[in-house]
Amino acid sequence: MTMEQLHTLFLAHPTICTDTRKITDNCLFFALKGPNFNGNEFAKEALEKGAAYAIIDEEEYNASGQYILCQNVLETLQELALYHRKQSKAQIIALTGSNGKTTTKELINTVLSKKYKTIATTGNLNNHIGVPLTLLSIEKDTEIAIVEMGANHKREIAFLCGIAQPDFGYITNFGKAHLEGFGGVEGVIQGKSELYEHLMTHDKHIFMNADDPIQREKLDSYIKKIGFSTKDHQYYNIQFIEANPYVVLEVEGIRMKTQLIGKYNFPNCCAAILMGKYFNVPLEDIKTALASYQPQNNRSQLIEKNGLKIILDAYNANPTSMRAALENFNAMEAENKTLIIGDMFELGPTAAEEHQAIADLAKALEFDAVFLVGQSFFGTKTSLAKFDSFDALKEHLQKNPLEKGMVLIKGSRGMALERVLDLL
Repeated sequence: MTMEQLHTLFLAHPTICTDTRKITDNCLFFALKGPNFNGNEFAKEALEKGAAYAIIDEEEYNASGQYILCQNVLETLQELALYHRKQSKAQIIALTGSNGKTTTKELINTVLSKKYKTIATTGNLNNHIGVPLTLLSIEKDTEIAIVEMGANHKREIAFLCGIAQPDFGYITNFGKAHLEGFGGVEGVIQGKSELYEHLMTHDKHIFMNADDPIQREKLDSYIKKIGFSTKDHQYYNIQFIEANPYVVLEVEGIRMKTQLIGKYNFPNCCAAILMGKYFNVPLEDIKTALASYQPQNNRSQLIEKNGLKIILDAYNANPTSMRAALENFNAMEAENKTLIIGDMFELGPTAAEEHQAIADLAKALEFDAVFLVGQSFFGTKTSLAKFDSFDALKEHLQKNPLEKGMVLIKGSRGMALERVLDLL
């Protein structure tokens, strides 16, 4: 079957499923493989549950006309996504960075959807499987697609750009994330910059944070750049007002209030405003969009429970985002501040050094109480309270419940520190 024929089949059955637990009637089931599973083995079940066709890559499972045999299911999914993208008139905005990708993506989508028919990456489906699935969700009337791209190794962003063929791009920041895979901070900068390199090679537009010295340097001579800044009036000027606890900013004399906690979310808002302005969304609509957006999925959520104000930022963490969160928490006006932070993963040989630095910062900021959770934090040299596991923290909090004040909870996804909510 040619790619054109497969695409015609996809248009007749425009829902893609890769998990037999989520099969819908008349979908196309792509039998992907993973370290611990072979999707070909589930193709028969997918068809029995209502899939129209199953795309497989092992001859022994090719039992009827409902099976489509290909060389490699994953590559076929990616090639189909690229083919579909080329048929679409939608403009693609690609987004990557070390921190704030998902929040920024959702803010951009909230702003642009005020004027356009948009689609955006669902959740954090931002890898070699997620990006194709996002592109395949582009419909005939979609005008703008916001595609989030994640990576933990060099050349991944370049590969994803090859599939998405973006018209625009934005990098949120360059931070200490996935240091193990990238081989250090310089590797992070090189890896994330693959988005800019792709756009410059193809003479496309780039959105930028003109207050970021790395972005300024990399894009210095590039003409097709559109930036925001708090101080440089060559670029679109946006002023930070406060984050106590919610971010408030001002643009063109209009004050905009958000439901986002932390000054670190200010540039995320700026990116959405900048893109809104570029695509001619009225400023009042941008203001309404920012005010309406509520963070979810354990990302800087403010929760009130049993007399406590809790900032739940437990979706993920790395040294850059952890430092920003602690400094922001320190600047907030509140009594009885308690900090509960968990291990940061994928730091490679720098893990001990980075955890010690965060422990030292937590100590220096003199919060009313600090609880460090996880094997890496447990190994730091500090007088702060340390727990080698979540269960150890749980036992302590059950015996010594927090009764008042503000609590910040932050850690890497593998720590699942949202479980702390049940203990408060």
